[in-house]
Amino acid sequence: MILDKIDLTKSLNKKEYKEEYKKLELEVLKCQLKVRDEGLKVIVLFEGWDAAGKGGAIKRLTNPMDPRGFRVYSISAPTDDEKSRNYLWRFWIHLPGKGEIVIFDRSWYGRVLVERIEKFATEAEWKRAYDEINNFEKTLTDDGAILLKFFFHISREEQKKRFEERETEPLKKYKIGKEDFRNRGKWDEYLVAYEDMFEKTDTPHAKWHIIEGNDKNFARIKIMKKFVKKLRKEEE
Repeated sequence: MILDKIDLTKSLNKKEYKEEYKKLELEVLKCQLKVRDEGLKVIVLFEGWDAAGKGGAIKRLTNPMDPRGFRVYSISAPTDDEKSRNYLWRFWIHLPGKGEIVIFDRSWYGRVLVERIEKFATEAEWKRAYDEINNFEKTLTDDGAILLKFFFHISREEQKKRFEERETEPLKKYKIGKEDFRNRGKWDEYLVAYEDMFEKTDTPHAKWHIIEGNDKNFARIKIMKKFVKKLRKEEE
């Protein structure tokens, strides 16, 4: 299994983090200006375990950017109007135009993750979705979009620790709810779904980048480095 092989002990101390972040701030801004000046279209999506640090990483990535050049969409349960349409529709309408960066906090992979686990989609629907998603992403990249897919991985123990912190800290309490604990009880089911997702949707035009998330400093710097590398067209 892919996630079993991820080294979650990787870390950066505060001094290393500050030094790295200071260097990368300007590089991230330069990349955004390149997107604007060259009329590029950039899509960055974040998936991962609950409390894995997606929101914090998005905040650090976008802090150096001109807010006029990017948009962030946090995906929650679909509305009745969205349910009446193909599940990809609500993502199509938010895709970037030339010179824009769009970041999805959760994404179309909900069809093969939460919708699969919670049975909001039938087995036939979520099994069919792997090909639909691959075709969707191929259409985007064939049209010239730059696509980055990040998955935040943390240990079960680290998630428990973060849940407990959210329950006790006033500024974080809004982030935790009954659904989070219910999802935690389905850890093993999600693990299987994640492994299926990697196996079936890690493609040459849309690679998955697994981010070691137990140490937030390490994860945030890795995201910024991957973003800069991709925009410089140095990605392997």
